Amino acid sequence: MNRLLIKQLLEWRSSDSRKPILLDGARQVGKTYLLETLFGKQNFKNVHKLDFLANPNLSALFEESLEPSIILNNIEIYLNKSIDLKTDILFFDEIGESQTAVNSLKYFSEQLPTAFICASGSNIGLLDSFPVGKVQILELFPLCFEEFLMASNNSKLLEAFKSQSRLKSIHELLWKVLLDYYFVGGMPEAVANWNEHQSEGMHERTERIKQIHRNLIDGYLRDFGKYSGKVNAQHIESVFRNVPRQLSKNIDDSVKRFTFKEVIPKKQRYKELSSPINWLEKTKLISKCHPINCQPTMPLAALIKENIFKLFFFDIGLLGHLLGMEYKDQLEQAISYKGYIAENFVQNEIRARIGYPVYSWEEGRSEIEFLHRRKNGDIIPVEVKSGSRTRAKSLTFYSKRYEPSKTIKLIGSVGANNDNKENLVWPLYYAQFLSDL
Repeated sequence: MNRLLIKQLLEWRSSDSRKPILLDGARQVGKTYLLETLFGKQNFKNVHKLDFLANPNLSALFEESLEPSIILNNIEIYLNKSIDLKTDILFFDEIGESQTAVNSLKYFSEQLPTAFICASGSNIGLLDSFPVGKVQILELFPLCFEEFLMASNNSKLLEAFKSQSRLKSIHELLWKVLLDYYFVGGMPEAVANWNEHQSEGMHERTERIKQIHRNLIDGYLRDFGKYSGKVNAQHIESVFRNVPRQLSKNIDDSVKRFTFKEVIPKKQRYKELSSPINWLEKTKLISKCHPINCQPTMPLAALIKENIFKLFFFDIGLLGHLLGMEYKDQLEQAISYKGYIAENFVQNEIRARIGYPVYSWEEGRSEIEFLHRRKNGDIIPVEVKSGSRTRAKSLTFYSKRYEPSKTIKLIGSVGANNDNKENLVWPLYYAQFLSDL
């Protein structure tokens, strides 16, 4: 399967000089496959890979000196291969396992700006030190909806998606793919398995996905104990499991603020839970959405309160798995859960395709799920409605009070045509196109 991030990697390759690339992201989102197979093997004569997770002893290659020429000589001896920096790429996989290897990126950047050096890491945010300004950081997430559609190999439907078709027949097809995505999620192993076994019965296909989800969750739980450091691993797991539970307790189809009470016994305040929450955010397993309760003006970050936020899960498929949702549940889209599934979907699309941090708005009983900053700097409201009804009292209230240049409603139907340029109504699966406004 292909990934959209390949475009930025190709731009990096064609530059006259370049900093080392560091690909950050949660475990199992496809970092190694993207850098080694999709990018490396297709664009370089040789890929020289050092896997620091599989072989922790590789750190010894960097302990003698951080001088690039010495490191390269050590690597050539270790691999028993010559490295041509004009045609080959050097790949440090899971570099976060070696602080000295991370430190070396600074010197590669300064002394070998034409070399092709790339690295991947799952716990970059947990590192003790980092060569700020000396690497180009890219983030990889679970497959977004467009990538999920790409993986289905339906080129005509993909073209219709990119053109933002409003034909009802196209909507029915895209909606079916979206509901599949809600169940499968964007973890590469699950997506590949889903597409490779299309000839099997639906029961067999869904059971395979559920087993993949179980294995992935088990792997993350093991990581908590291995990488938690000074943070209590049991507290990390408690927050990790509590995010889906709290999402499922939404009120009026809307996700509410994350509450700290009863997550960890005897701990009821943000300060007591901030460490495990921040740990999970740094490892890309959860993301925050900060509500603003006044007129949104730039910078939005100045209007938030540190201890008030919504928490969302990084993969929609794993979210459903932790809540025990079956494939038929996603297809039926019962009112009790379709609201928070849709909102988590949009949060993840914004996170992966537009940027972070993410903001919302609320005042009294009125709430706008997301705020989006347009290219011209305007801040506009984005209302998420999981069903086909487009009536939105909160959006009407917001519009009367602040008179935004545009409003957006993302809904569970084909939406409306674009004749009304100020008040747009789109189907949920077009959330990524907010970036075009």
